[in-house]
Amino acid sequence: MEEVQLIGREQEKAMLTKYGKSGKAEFVAVYGRRRVGKTFLIKQTWSDSFVFETSGVIQGTRDEQFAAFNQSLRRIGYTGNYVKNWMDAFFALEQTITPRLETGKRQVIFIDELPCMDVKGTRFVVALGHFWNSFVTNHNNLMLIVCSSATSWMVDNIVNNHGGLHNRITHLMHLHPFQLSQCEQFFHWRQMAWDRLSMLQAYMVFGGIPYYLSLIEPNESVTDAVDRLLFSKNGELHDEYNRLFASLFSHPEPYLDIIRIVAAHRYGLTRDELVDILKKSNGGAISKQLDNLVNCDFLRYHRVRRKKVGKTGGYYTLSDFYVQFYHSFLESQPNDEHFWAHHLQSPMVNTYWGLSYERVCEEHIPQIKKAIGIDQIGTEYYSWRSNDPEQRAQIDLLIERADRIINMCEIKYSTSLYLIDKEEDMKFRTRQGIFVAQTGTRYGVQPTYITTYGLARGAYASSIQKSVTMDDLFEE
Repeated sequence: MEEVQLIGREQEKAMLTKYGKSGKAEFVAVYGRRRVGKTFLIKQTWSDSFVFETSGVIQGTRDEQFAAFNQSLRRIGYTGNYVKNWMDAFFALEQTITPRLETGKRQVIFIDELPCMDVKGTRFVVALGHFWNSFVTNHNNLMLIVCSSATSWMVDNIVNNHGGLHNRITHLMHLHPFQLSQCEQFFHWRQMAWDRLSMLQAYMVFGGIPYYLSLIEPNESVTDAVDRLLFSKNGELHDEYNRLFASLFSHPEPYLDIIRIVAAHRYGLTRDELVDILKKSNGGAISKQLDNLVNCDFLRYHRVRRKKVGKTGGYYTLSDFYVQFYHSFLESQPNDEHFWAHHLQSPMVNTYWGLSYERVCEEHIPQIKKAIGIDQIGTEYYSWRSNDPEQRAQIDLLIERADRIINMCEIKYSTSLYLIDKEEDMKFRTRQGIFVAQTGTRYGVQPTYITTYGLARGAYASSIQKSVTMDDLFEE
């Protein structure tokens, strides 16, 4: 059996360790998408220092939340009455751990799935604020760590709290999915003999979610793993989609509506376009929902340069690879348990790879900048859409540099060297001309291709000034 190790989170672990050496009381909030590894990171870093640990009950009732907390109290030696409200619960915690607090040694109170405890009418947040202000802050060796997948609740009730917890968070950590370099570390640790194209394909299906990747057997191919985990009726991720959103939002329906609509539009939607399709008022509710989906790493907000490369707008696309895959293939509930193997060379799968590779590049902008040789230059990156109905054009990635050059990036997925033919060369030049004419930019525009294996030699490759490959995206 594999020894469990913390892979790919060295920076985050170092930060948590640094917080623990501050010499003062700390209140650390860790949040991020479900299955991204928040709890594992905290336990691998601080479990030896836990003086108390508990977890909210996902979708639990009021009674179930208090039952779970009482059980956690009993585990550390509490012998008092059964607590039935949060004020009494935290006071019981104070009484139980006070004799155990060792002077000078960092000790941790860890509360996982925090939002689950905030059952309506229990005033949990008020009690937590009182616990922090009246007890934890008086002990320089205590560190309170709270953790949540429900990002929106965490931001609204803890980070932006206007009551007893106002400005009390000392450190906030948003744990994001793995990038390709971290996935490669993980696969190597699992002793998986995959090439980088296989790793990339797995990333474009499962995303950089450690739990999903851990379900892949070391001796199976990407195709076998996709069929077994996603298309098999008994697959461990077959029903993950509904569980995912139900665990994050108490009322997931409006979020699912947004996700479904954005998923149907490859090039994304502006807020106004989305509101129009939803047939809802363009008010604060939709803003909050979109912000929540961005904070949970489900949607990406793209800044879009407009006239004179100066005005900014924006549109939303899916950024979560598993959710993208679900809406592309699983939503229709295919009965074929070997669907992926049977359709691997189909146009719809090739289209999916192309779209997903664009998303991969959006997640790896620092690596692209390094490969181009501009990682030490100030940059902004954005997308661009033509508003002229007579000259429609879209550019997915432009990197605007402080040295007055814009890298105009064309992203192409291929299983071999990519050949630019005459037709594609003309399309690229046409888009470049439309961009320059409509924006009025005076910056130099540098054609840049981002492919998997690089460009094949040919008559039209010589005009491409910069080329980035899949290997570049695997850099730290």
